[in-house]
Amino acid sequence: MSIIFIILTKKVDFSYPKNEKLKSRKTIDLLFTEGKTVTKYPLRLVYKETSFEDNTPIKIGVSVSKKHFKNAVDRNYYKRVLRECYRLNKQIIIENIDKNFAVLFFYQTKDRLSYQEINDKTIQLFEKFVKTIQSEK
Repeated sequence: MSIIFIILTKKVDFSYPKNEKLKSRKTIDLLFTEGKTVTKYPLRLVYKETSFEDNTPIKIGVSVSKKHFKNAVDRNYYKRVLRECYRLNKQIIIENIDKNFAVLFFYQTKDRLSYQEINDKTIQLFEKFVKTIQSEK
C-alpha cells in the first residue's frame, strides 16, 4: 500500500513585470514632494500610498546618483543590482501590505558595495519599511 502526500505550496513570484515599474512622471514628482522616507545605509526608500488603475500592489523605480557615479556604466550596474535585489526580495513587502504604494529605491553612496552586501541591506530596508507601514495603521 502506498501513501501519496500532496504538498500544497504557495508559488513565489520572482518576476519584475512591466506593470510593477514606476514610469509616471506625476507620481515620481509626487513622491519627491510628499513621499515618506525609510533609510538603511546606503539605501533609501521613498514611498507614498497611492491607487493604480491596474490595482498593482507596488510600483517601484530605481535611481543611482550621477553625483556619486559619473560613468553611466557604473550607474547602470548599480541600478541592475537594485532591481535584482527588489525582484528577489519583494515578497517581504507584498505579503505584508494591504494598500498600494509607489516607491523610489535609491543607492546613495560612493562606496562600491558587493551584490551580497546590497542584497543584505535591501532585506533589512524592506523589513524596516514593513514595520513602518504597520506602525502607521
